[in-house]
Amino acid sequence: MKTIQMQVVGVALDSRSNMPIVLLRDRNQNQILPIWIGIFEAQAILFALEGIRAPRPLTHDLLRDIISGLKAEVESVVINALKDNTYFAIISLKLNGKRVEIDSRPSDAIAIALRAGSPIFVTEPVINATTMPQGPIDEEEIKKFKESLKNFNPGDLQ
Repeated sequence: MKTIQMQVVGVALDSRSNMPIVLLRDRNQNQILPIWIGIFEAQAILFALEGIRAPRPLTHDLLRDIISGLKAEVESVVINALKDNTYFAIISLKLNGKRVEIDSRPSDAIAIALRAGSPIFVTEPVINATTMPQGPIDEEEIKKFKESLKNFNPGDLQ
């Protein structure tokens, strides 16, 4: 199945539901995929985006360390399905020369991919069903978004 590589633009707060949303954008900057996520996953993604390291490993740091300790690597993450308004993802690991696929929530898969420096993909059917068309994002929009993230405190999500 064809996939499209995406990058994490950031985390926003849905003003209606008061829930965090991770925003993924395709590399051509034509599509935005919003995924509603939990508070703790939003914090984990924000920490990874901002390069914040906790004094002790958080859950996603621990998973990355376990994968590394097993001499495996995160090859990629694929958001591969949408069923009953729930997204599904696969974390693809390379272990002993073999590919191992692990079912995951997209938020956890994204948090792990960011820590491992691994690419994030979305299948074309999911893209076609759920993305918002987006023209190229100009530098001013990126600057505004980054400024809003600077004032964002993950504790505000609680």
